[in-house]
Amino acid sequence: MFKILLAVDGSESSIRTTRKLVETAGWYKEPIEVELVTVHLPLPKVGGFAGAVVSKDAMQRYYKDEGEKALASSRKVLEEAGIRCTASVLIGEVAETIVDHADKSSCRVIYMGTRGLSAIASLALGSVTLKVLQLARIPVLLVR
Repeated sequence: MFKILLAVDGSESSIRTTRKLVETAGWYKEPIEVELVTVHLPLPKVGGFAGAVVSKDAMQRYYKDEGEKALASSRKVLEEAGIRCTASVLIGEVAETIVDHADKSSCRVIYMGTRGLSAIASLALGSVTLKVLQLARIPVLLVR
């Protein structure tokens, strides 16, 4: 099995990247399996109010709900193409979390778009993309 990490954020760039992965699935000699991930930055802790204002359960629901929205379109594209995927909502610094998950999951390549949802990410190559390129020890396939 050839494992691919597909990092998405629900943007049009993510959907384009997912379609490109489906289009290129035949490149691999082995059947592919996709680790479909979205990464959410941790909610900031404000002074001593961390658990008092927003409960841990509410934060977990927020991460899950927002993560599922980010994964939905790409998951649908993969399912319609008959490609097996395991979807995960991860919490942490985005680039580091993507690379760490790829390592822990024994992925052999990372697919990702060059632009995300944030306004800053629309400048040239996004900062997350550049950081993944710096940190990854496996190939990173960028879809523009």
